[in-house]
Amino acid sequence: MTDPLSGQFGTERVTTDEREKRIRTLFQAVAGRYDLMNDIMSMGIHRLWKRGLARAVNAQRGEHVVDLAGGTGDVARLMAKSGARVVVCDPSPAMMAVGRGRCPESVDFVAGSAETMPFEGNSVDALTISFGLRNVTALHAALAEIHRVLRPGGRFFCLEFSRPWPLIAPFYDAWSYTVIPRLGAWVAGEPAAYDYLIESIRAFPTQAKLADAMCDAGFTEVGWRNYSGGIACLHRGTKA
Repeated sequence: MTDPLSGQFGTERVTTDEREKRIRTLFQAVAGRYDLMNDIMSMGIHRLWKRGLARAVNAQRGEHVVDLAGGTGDVARLMAKSGARVVVCDPSPAMMAVGRGRCPESVDFVAGSAETMPFEGNSVDALTISFGLRNVTALHAALAEIHRVLRPGGRFFCLEFSRPWPLIAPFYDAWSYTVIPRLGAWVAGEPAAYDYLIESIRAFPTQAKLADAMCDAGFTEVGWRNYSGGIACLHRGTKA
């Protein structure tokens, strides 16, 4: 199966290494104002989506939970309240530096990418990724790596932008293509970063196609739940 995200950066064809370097440069530039931009772009709704993710994970005391691409730690903070051992794994030192300043000491931070995580196989009880899977360099390699680190019976949760219902799609497109890049220029000073983020949303698989990719990677009990009319979607799967 062809990886829908491999080698793409907007409409330009680039190598995997070039794509990874550019994405890291973008997050380096916007790290300090990343959460503020998310609040403005979504009018705060992303926080409700992430609370829904944390409730679905239902992390238990003593569990080993990894928040992949967790950056500033907003999801990790929610899950750590349960007493679970939460580790943020992210490739951006700048994003993790912001997260360390906002998270309790019980949340750990380690450097790593979705395709190569520094965890032993069959060692993680639950793994989450929110608005980060579309930034991986190779989707199917990332899903295989997530499957590797989870214990048998381990849970995988992916919160990501997806395909909205047709009725609201024109309004969502207008907001995405006209308002968000201008907000990126105004608040974060990086309009190019937000141009890329919008393009990456459009290139990401639909709800059904991502579910198929998860099944191909070996996950069972795969399903999804739309948020806000499909603007965002929470996928889940289990390692058999």
